[in-house]
Amino acid sequence: MNFFRAATRTSTLIRPTINARANGPMWARWLSDSLRQQLDKDVKSKDVVLFMKGTPDQPMCGFSRAAVQIMQVQGVDFDKVQTYNVLEDADLRQGIKEYSEWPTIPQVYIKGEFVGGCDILLNMHQSGDLEDLLIKEGIVPEELADQQ
Repeated sequence: MNFFRAATRTSTLIRPTINARANGPMWARWLSDSLRQQLDKDVKSKDVVLFMKGTPDQPMCGFSRAAVQIMQVQGVDFDKVQTYNVLEDADLRQGIKEYSEWPTIPQVYIKGEFVGGCDILLNMHQSGDLEDLLIKEGIVPEELADQQ
Protein backbone atom coordinates (compact mmCIF):
# COMPACT_ATOMS: atom_id res chain seq x y z
CA MET A 1 0.00 0.00 0.00
CA ASN A 2 1.21 3.44 -0.88
CA PHE A 3 2.19 5.41 2.26
CA PHE A 4 0.63 8.62 0.95
CA ARG A 5 -2.68 6.89 0.30
CA ALA A 6 -2.67 5.28 3.73
CA ALA A 7 -1.82 8.61 5.38
CA THR A 8 -4.65 10.46 3.63
CA ARG A 9 -7.28 7.95 4.75
CA THR A 10 -7.15 9.11 8.34
CA SER A 11 -9.27 12.07 9.35
CA THR A 12 -7.38 12.66 12.60
CA LEU A 13 -5.29 15.80 12.79
CA ILE A 14 -1.85 15.16 14.18
CA ARG A 15 0.62 17.56 15.65
CA PRO A 16 4.01 17.21 17.25
CA THR A 17 4.10 18.06 20.93
CA ILE A 18 7.12 18.73 23.02
CA ASN A 19 7.08 16.10 25.69
CA ALA A 20 9.53 16.48 28.56
CA ARG A 21 8.69 12.98 29.79
CA ALA A 22 9.59 11.18 26.58
CA ASN A 23 12.80 10.94 24.61
CA GLY A 24 11.41 12.84 21.66
CA PRO A 25 8.31 14.44 20.25
CA MET A 26 5.09 12.52 20.58
CA TRP A 27 2.55 12.60 17.77
CA ALA A 28 -0.94 13.29 18.96
CA ARG A 29 -4.23 14.62 17.74
CA TRP A 30 -5.76 17.74 19.20
CA LEU A 31 -7.57 17.00 22.43
CA SER A 32 -11.05 18.50 22.32
CA ASP A 33 -11.91 21.11 24.92
CA SER A 34 -14.84 19.04 26.16
CA LEU A 35 -12.71 15.93 26.67
CA ARG A 36 -9.96 17.99 28.35
CA GLN A 37 -12.54 19.50 30.73
CA GLN A 38 -13.98 16.06 31.47
CA LEU A 39 -10.50 14.65 32.17
CA ASP A 40 -9.70 17.65 34.41
CA LYS A 41 -12.84 16.82 36.37
CA ASP A 42 -12.14 13.06 36.37
CA VAL A 43 -8.56 13.24 37.68
CA LYS A 44 -9.76 15.41 40.56
CA SER A 45 -12.84 13.29 41.34
CA LYS A 46 -11.07 11.22 44.03
CA ASP A 47 -7.76 11.28 45.86
CA VAL A 48 -6.51 8.38 43.73
CA VAL A 49 -7.55 7.94 40.09
CA LEU A 50 -6.39 5.04 37.96
CA PHE A 51 -6.86 4.80 34.20
CA MET A 52 -6.31 1.15 33.34
CA LYS A 53 -7.16 -1.68 31.00
CA GLY A 54 -9.91 -3.63 32.70
CA THR A 55 -11.03 -3.23 36.29
CA PRO A 56 -9.24 -3.75 39.61
CA ASP A 57 -11.07 -7.07 39.99
CA GLN A 58 -10.33 -8.10 36.43
CA PRO A 59 -7.29 -6.33 34.94
CA MET A 60 -6.90 -6.92 31.21
CA CYS A 61 -3.13 -6.45 30.99
CA GLY A 62 -0.13 -7.24 33.16
CA PHE A 63 0.82 -3.60 33.67
CA SER A 64 -2.65 -2.70 34.92
CA ARG A 65 -2.58 -5.77 37.19
CA ALA A 66 0.80 -4.68 38.57
CA ALA A 67 -0.45 -1.12 39.22
CA VAL A 68 -3.43 -2.48 41.16
CA GLN A 69 -1.24 -4.87 43.15
CA ILE A 70 1.25 -2.13 44.03
CA MET A 71 -1.55 0.10 45.28
CA GLN A 72 -3.04 -2.79 47.29
CA VAL A 73 0.34 -3.61 48.87
CA GLN A 74 0.61 0.05 49.85
CA GLY A 75 -2.74 -0.23 51.64
CA VAL A 76 -4.79 1.90 49.27
CA ASP A 77 -8.51 1.22 49.77
CA PHE A 78 -9.92 0.56 46.28
CA ASP A 79 -13.39 1.53 47.46
CA LYS A 80 -11.98 5.07 47.56
CA VAL A 81 -10.15 4.87 44.20
CA GLN A 82 -11.80 6.06 41.00
CA THR A 83 -10.90 3.71 38.17
CA TYR A 84 -11.60 4.06 34.47
CA ASN A 85 -11.48 1.15 32.06
CA VAL A 86 -9.98 2.65 28.90
CA LEU A 87 -10.94 -0.43 26.89
CA GLU A 88 -14.58 0.66 27.10
CA ASP A 89 -13.99 4.00 25.38
CA ALA A 90 -11.51 4.55 22.53
CA ASP A 91 -11.69 8.35 22.91
CA LEU A 92 -10.82 8.06 26.59
CA ARG A 93 -7.99 5.63 25.83
CA GLN A 94 -6.36 8.06 23.38
CA GLY A 95 -7.46 11.19 25.19
CA ILE A 96 -5.84 10.35 28.52
CA LYS A 97 -2.53 9.76 26.74
CA GLU A 98 -2.73 13.19 25.16
CA TYR A 99 -3.94 14.82 28.36
CA SER A 100 -0.98 13.56 30.40
CA GLU A 101 1.47 13.49 27.49
CA TRP A 102 2.29 9.97 28.64
CA PRO A 103 2.06 7.26 25.96
CA THR A 104 1.06 4.22 28.02
CA ILE A 105 -1.73 2.85 30.19
CA PRO A 106 -2.13 2.49 33.18
CA GLN A 107 -1.87 6.03 34.49
CA VAL A 108 -2.13 7.02 38.13
CA TYR A 109 -3.18 10.41 39.49
CA ILE A 110 -2.92 11.32 43.16
CA LYS A 111 -4.77 14.41 44.40
CA GLY A 112 -5.22 15.53 40.79
CA GLU A 113 -1.53 15.28 39.91
CA PHE A 114 -0.16 12.81 37.38
CA VAL A 115 2.20 10.35 39.08
CA GLY A 116 3.06 8.06 36.18
CA GLY A 117 2.52 4.65 34.72
CA CYS A 118 3.32 1.18 35.97
CA ASP A 119 7.09 1.60 35.67
CA ILE A 120 7.14 4.83 37.68
CA LEU A 121 4.76 3.37 40.26
CA LEU A 122 6.97 0.30 40.66
CA ASN A 123 10.11 2.41 41.05
CA MET A 124 8.39 4.63 43.61
CA HIS A 125 7.16 1.57 45.49
CA GLN A 126 10.63 0.03 45.58
CA SER A 127 12.30 3.26 46.72
CA GLY A 128 9.67 4.05 49.37
CA ASP A 129 8.67 7.28 47.62
CA LEU A 130 5.15 6.00 46.90
CA GLU A 131 4.55 5.19 50.56
CA ASP A 132 5.83 8.64 51.54
CA LEU A 133 3.53 10.31 49.00
CA LEU A 134 0.48 8.31 50.08
CA ILE A 135 1.10 9.18 53.73
CA LYS A 136 1.81 12.85 52.96
CA GLU A 137 -1.43 13.14 50.97
CA GLY A 138 -3.44 11.40 53.73
CA ILE A 139 -4.45 8.50 51.51
CA VAL A 140 -2.84 5.85 53.72
CA PRO A 141 -2.47 6.39 57.47
CA GLU A 142 1.10 6.21 58.71
CA GLU A 143 0.20 3.39 61.12
CA LEU A 144 -1.11 1.25 58.26
CA ALA A 145 2.00 1.93 56.18
CA ASP A 146 4.19 0.88 59.12
CA GLN A 147 2.36 -2.46 59.28
CA GLN A 148 3.09 -3.13 55.60
